[in-house]
Formats: sequence, C-alpha cells, structure tokens
Amino acid sequence: METVVKFAQTMTWKGKAPVVRLLTTTYPTGVRLTKKAMAQVETHVQRLIGLERWFLDISCTPSPPPDT
Repeated sequence: METVVKFAQTMTWKGKAPVVRLLTTTYPTGVRLTKKAMAQVETHVQRLIGLERWFLDISCTPSPPPDT
C-alpha cells in the first residue's frame, strides 16, 4: 500500500499534484446523504455530459450550472 500511495502522490494534472492519504476507516454500508446535503455537495461537482455517473471533477469552489 505504501508504494501505491507514493505512486499516486507523484501524479499531476495540469501541473497540480493530488492530496493523497490512505484511509483505513471502515465505513458502514447503506448510509446516504439527505437530499439537502447532496445538493450542497453537488455545487462542487462538475459532471461530463454522457458519463455523469462515472466522470466528475470536484473542486473547492462551487461549479457553474451545466450548459444544456
């Protein structure tokens, strides 16, 4: 796992490196956000049209609404 974490830390995207941490906490299954909480999360997510469920960009600042 140490090798994988170190490898992930060397990756960059447009000159920016990711923050990489190994999570060892076990999360319970079946826990979901409320619709209000998910709406707050979605303000930071921009999805690729056609691959909405599988491709998203998460930023610290809210994303503009998608073009339709």
